[in-house]
Amino acid sequence: MTDELVKMSPKGQLVVPMEIREKEKFRPSDRFVAFDVKGGVLFKKVDIPDVRGEFKALSEEIAKKFKETEVKESDIEGAVKWARQRRH
Repeated sequence: MTDELVKMSPKGQLVVPMEIREKEKFRPSDRFVAFDVKGGVLFKKVDIPDVRGEFKALSEEIAKKFKETEVKESDIEGAVKWARQRRH
C-alpha cells in the first residue's frame, strides 16, 4: 500500500499513484463511481458495457438470421405494424 500524498488539481482531478495503477491495472479510459462516505470519498472502478459494440454485434446477428430464414422487408413492416397496434 502506498502512502503517497495526492493533490487535487484546479479542475478537481486526482492522480492515482503509479503503484496503485499498476497493481489494479487501471487504464486512462477506466471509469469510477465516487461514493460520499463518512470522513471522505470512496472511488470504485466500474465496467461500463460497450453498448455500441454490443448493438453492432446484435444487429449483425439479426441480419444473418433474417438472411438465413429469408425474412423479407415486407415481413418486417407487417411485424412493426402488428406490434404498434397491440400497444394501443
